[in-house]
Amino acid sequence: MTVNPYFLTFELLMYGLLALSLYDAHGRGWHVVWQLLASVLFGIMLEWATIRQLHAYHYGQFLIMIANEVPLAIGVGWGVIIYAARLYANATSLPRWARPLLAALLALSVDLSMDAIAIRLGMWDWGRGLDFQYFGVPWANFWAWFWVVTFFSAGLWLLADGKSAVSRWLGPAGALLLGVSGVLLTNDIIVYVVPQAWQTTVIAVTILGTLALTLALHPRISSRPLPAPARWTPLIFHLFFLTAGAISGVIFHPPLLLAVSLSIFGIAWTR
Repeated sequence: MTVNPYFLTFELLMYGLLALSLYDAHGRGWHVVWQLLASVLFGIMLEWATIRQLHAYHYGQFLIMIANEVPLAIGVGWGVIIYAARLYANATSLPRWARPLLAALLALSVDLSMDAIAIRLGMWDWGRGLDFQYFGVPWANFWAWFWVVTFFSAGLWLLADGKSAVSRWLGPAGALLLGVSGVLLTNDIIVYVVPQAWQTTVIAVTILGTLALTLALHPRISSRPLPAPARWTPLIFHLFFLTAGAISGVIFHPPLLLAVSLSIFGIAWTR
């Protein structure tokens, strides 16, 4: 089997970020390690379930594949992104109910530069061509990202952050079920309930409305320095896809993709 160097590098980076996150989680307690591992399991389950539900995309051949459909590194990627986003949200002054929303927006900021470059590298394929909607990525993908992180993060904050042993050890399993159910439900809503002519509007209103609400709450970092995963996980994602996109040349087609990716990286760097 021919090993794609971009795929392999991505996989190694994901496992490195998982090690960084596990080290941080272990310092917070074994129940936090379980939350992180549940996030990885959630990532694998939601990918498998979504592929089976919608048949909207498929992955390239990575080194380690689950059921020959989902790369293990993708599940790990979900896990470390959710973990980093929750750490960041917990370091802010936002009320607890708003933190899953901020976590979802932070995760979305990673995907806004990642997805368009990844499809050009062949990591996955939406089957719509590279000029479709957002540089070849359906707008519905960002709807899914938003609800994936919102539901699972809310589940962890509601069910797993208590002080009792039952909450700490059973909560992540409950969050996993809530997350997968919520994602499948919202997938159905945007694909089968919302008229196609209204889908982009509904997605934009949902995400931009959440952004406006979050900004209206005047979030500020109340705990410095940020935990290492909260700082480095998004930066490493951005750096990898910027670098891979530049080396392969795909980030220059169109040039606007480079401008968008650099802008998002700049925002992540100054957070």
